[in-house]
Amino acid sequence: MTQAAPAQTDRLASLLGFLERDPGNLPLLADAAEAALDAGQPDTARGLLARYADKAPLPPREQNLAGLAAMQSGQFDAAAKAFQALMADGADAPALRFNLAWSLAMAKDFAGALDALDDAGARTLPQAAMLRVQLLHQLGDIEQAEAAARDYMTLYPEDRGLMAAISVLAIDIEDEELAARAAAVAGDHPDALTTQGTLALGGDNAVAALDLFNQALVRNPDAPRALVGRGLARMLSGEGDQAPADLDRGAELFGTHLGSWIAAGWSYFVNGDRATARARFETALALDENFAETHGSLAVLDVLDGDIASAERRSAVALRLDRQCYSAALARVLLASARNDPATAQRIFERALHTPIDGSGRTIAASLAKMGMRLG
Repeated sequence: MTQAAPAQTDRLASLLGFLERDPGNLPLLADAAEAALDAGQPDTARGLLARYADKAPLPPREQNLAGLAAMQSGQFDAAAKAFQALMADGADAPALRFNLAWSLAMAKDFAGALDALDDAGARTLPQAAMLRVQLLHQLGDIEQAEAAARDYMTLYPEDRGLMAAISVLAIDIEDEELAARAAAVAGDHPDALTTQGTLALGGDNAVAALDLFNQALVRNPDAPRALVGRGLARMLSGEGDQAPADLDRGAELFGTHLGSWIAAGWSYFVNGDRATARARFETALALDENFAETHGSLAVLDVLDGDIASAERRSAVALRLDRQCYSAALARVLLASARNDPATAQRIFERALHTPIDGSGRTIAASLAKMGMRLG
């Protein structure tokens, strides 16, 4: 939160002093609540507005202040209710719609947030354009998200928040030129830094990627894309022992993103924890049984655990779902050896897992983790 200027805190102190002498003065309570918001003290504002509400219903201005105070306090359900009450009474403005949509989005009601945020508002406020792109992306309406992004970026070509959101979307639609261009405009916005890190990772520049993900996480420690990206970068840059914590946290924050669970599983495998690797793959399987890399990854573990029948079955399922499934192809190679000599197959695999496969220094382990991130 931005630190309040001395004049703002002085004004609040003055108004609070007046209230001590006249505690029931409603206009004074409202002015003090507004001053508290300006001074970065939303909890004080909420207390003042509660005192007002004890004496009389909140008028529209004070109801809006209550919503803003709840937003700033992180009470997003309460904020949404305040803004919804205003709109139910006939109030309607782009800023109000944005505040309602933001509160609903922060409360994880993404569909409700999108319903509240119309295209007209996005064309009036750049922050509304940013949020609308993010909501369409979050809800999986990729075509609409891309159309909106390309439209809004002509309206606000220099807006850092919007361009950061577009850079993230561009990664998912595999438009690397747009991703790089949008991230460059967004500068040190955490989403833009994450996009730059993702592009560096895709180019096998793990050192640069790691630095960019670290910068992003300084600004937003709970950014799932940056956490997963840093975990992958650590696997590629010799910090593999630190990768599982990042990948686990990123997967948990993403929730249903299958690829992050696959990547987390391989990071545990590389560190010798095969049981936890299997648990992460099983989590991905429980989320969606139609993800090829999940079946392929489990097939590899089955081979190494000597369960040839299960490995055969899982690898067949994986290849049926995706003929290019990397882990399933690897499982098939291992199966050919394991039928005759399982111990030798395991030694070959564990040695190959850490052997660079090209000039970038990338190993099979890192490739498996990256391939797991392709989908989901």
